[in-house]
Amino acid sequence: MPAGYNINKSILRAYDIRGVVGDTLKERDAEIIGRVFASLLGSNNKKTIVVCRDGRLSSPTLSTYLIQGLKLCGANVLDIGIGPTPMLYYASHYFKAAGAIMITGSHNPPEYNGFKFMLGKNSFYGEDIINLGERAISGKWKEKEGKVTSTSINDEYICALINSTHINEINSDVKVVWDAGNGSSGDILSSMVQLLPNKNIILNSEIDGHFPAHHPDPTDSKNLQQLIETVKSKNYDLGIAFDGDGDRLGLVTGTGRVILGDQILALLSRKVLKNLPGAKIIADIKSSDVLYKEIDKLGGKLIMWKTGHSLIKTKMKEINAPLAGEMSGHIFFSDRYFGFDDGLYAGLRVLECVKDKRYLDNFLDSLQKAFNTPEIRIECSDDEKFNIVEDLEKKLNKLNLKVNKIDGLRVQYDEGWWLLRASNTEGALVLRMEANSIEYLDFIKSELNKYILPYGLKTNI
Repeated sequence: MPAGYNINKSILRAYDIRGVVGDTLKERDAEIIGRVFASLLGSNNKKTIVVCRDGRLSSPTLSTYLIQGLKLCGANVLDIGIGPTPMLYYASHYFKAAGAIMITGSHNPPEYNGFKFMLGKNSFYGEDIINLGERAISGKWKEKEGKVTSTSINDEYICALINSTHINEINSDVKVVWDAGNGSSGDILSSMVQLLPNKNIILNSEIDGHFPAHHPDPTDSKNLQQLIETVKSKNYDLGIAFDGDGDRLGLVTGTGRVILGDQILALLSRKVLKNLPGAKIIADIKSSDVLYKEIDKLGGKLIMWKTGHSLIKTKMKEINAPLAGEMSGHIFFSDRYFGFDDGLYAGLRVLECVKDKRYLDNFLDSLQKAFNTPEIRIECSDDEKFNIVEDLEKKLNKLNLKVNKIDGLRVQYDEGWWLLRASNTEGALVLRMEANSIEYLDFIKSELNKYILPYGLKTNI
């Protein structure tokens, strides 16, 4: 058995592996990860593992080391080059692969990178990733030569996107600004929009790991300012933005209003539930009560679930849900699609809904009014964050409060709620609050601060 190898445990996250390249994540780590992942799949000579990478500066080198490790332990590697994460997911289905690995730092700063995995058509996460790290430490991998083939699946993926969309329902008069954010979706997006019947402009389509235009995270409104300004100055009808690896989207109206992740899910649910009455829709624990009321009004059943793309995809399969979404902008369709999160496809489904320039603004105006905070992140070590949530749960158990514990602590009041959960992707606690009025939101803030101040924490808003 080969000598073991110590991978920095801080990079082994709940949904993926992620760290700072050259610091917590080394080039050698990529090779060992490849060796262990290939060995996990057994000794089948026909095991195929698809590899794709994003546009980060470190991705080509990490890809080389990862592929080397996979090959040395018997995998037949299909290297599909650079592209968005959902193209990797699609390739795994298309090639009926035993596994798939995406090299990506997602929306993190440029110095970060990491790996997302699939095992067949299923997510590989949680204990799977912990086990991978343990097998690396114990040296549990098998030496056996495989082979590497480079191929492109860009055209097939674009065809899947278009063929899964009702193109005839896209209004040719609707004008859209798309922002690729210099992320890995740029080339695919540029080709895809040429097949659409409407007028489109693309910003920042060049894949550039320096991210010169702005940080590739559409959940932060400051990263949408260029998109908003372009939509308004050119009198376009909406704007759609993507994160660094194209599995999330952001959305703005023709007047520049930002549509939040749970509101995007509400928008898309209208059409899904019209065609599939009574269907179950999944939303993560951070979503607004307004979404729950909207789904109920539409005749659907909203299922509150844990935050995390791997967890959501697994739950979708379990309950056969046609649609799911997160506040972070991950949108998952199994209705007409494959059940994985794909920002490009979600953007196409948004276009099916938009009938005219005022459509998205009218949609926002139709929703019940609520007053809420954005996600608030408080830095907190990985060990401490879980201890705080666990200790506070014990205290709340002694009180007469309505607490949802499915993912952290969501405390419900008559006219609002607060949420405290440990982030699974970084050393932080995540907070969010909502109420039916400004006055009640102030009350919710005071309640949350009352519970977290003993831990040296404060919401600071």
